[in-house]
Amino acid sequence: MGFRSAVSALILCMLTSAAIAAPVDSYRVVHSYAHDPHAFTQGLEFFGGYLYESTGRQRQSTLRKVVLETGKVAQSVRLPDESFGEGLTIFHGKIYQLTWLDRTGFIYDLRTFRKLGKFSYNTEGWGLTHDDSSLILSDGSATLRFLDPNSFREIKKLNVRDEDNRPVPNLNELEYVRGEIYANIWHEDRIARISPRTGRVLGWIDLYGLLKPDEVSDPEAVLNGIAYDAKSERLFVTGKLWPKLFEIKISKQ
Repeated sequence: MGFRSAVSALILCMLTSAAIAAPVDSYRVVHSYAHDPHAFTQGLEFFGGYLYESTGRQRQSTLRKVVLETGKVAQSVRLPDESFGEGLTIFHGKIYQLTWLDRTGFIYDLRTFRKLGKFSYNTEGWGLTHDDSSLILSDGSATLRFLDPNSFREIKKLNVRDEDNRPVPNLNELEYVRGEIYANIWHEDRIARISPRTGRVLGWIDLYGLLKPDEVSDPEAVLNGIAYDAKSERLFVTGKLWPKLFEIKISKQ
């Protein structure tokens, strides 16, 4: 290869790399709401005008229905003392809630919170969401698992990789937003936007500075909790033990 050809190839490679780099978007706060500072938020979903929240820690785990405007708990149920609540999602009139290490999830009636049954999965439970046909589960690794909502059989695995083809571990709370999977990354102030078809990270949402450092003191009070109001296209985020929940707008790069 001649000098000119080599330079041209290098420039083309650089331009191609720049073109495929995943964008990093910022945000603006539309509104902040009160959030229970004792809630160790593990799962969050918006449905029918309310927030539904799963909180963790042994002997403290709950499923709760929360009034968005005030942060007050309108309805709740305690998990067994030995269970550590994790992600949740609402699908076809039922609430599905994970536990961390038990490899067992609970199914509830959406209206009454009456427990309808249990289901099992062969990994840890971290985050949970769904698309039109499957439950989607994270376990703290770089892999997402798609489960049949009736048999809970694992349909497929999705390996999540960034723009440099590196695995993205510590996938935590999940939300399905406009055909993409949004995922909190444990102990990071950013959300990954993931293609449910390829597992590729389509972009990042940088939420650094959303909560001031002096507003929380526990080292585990990290960003965790994504909820989407599809009807009004509102996106909500919060964290474990955070005193606030935020409605945000994404500012595209």
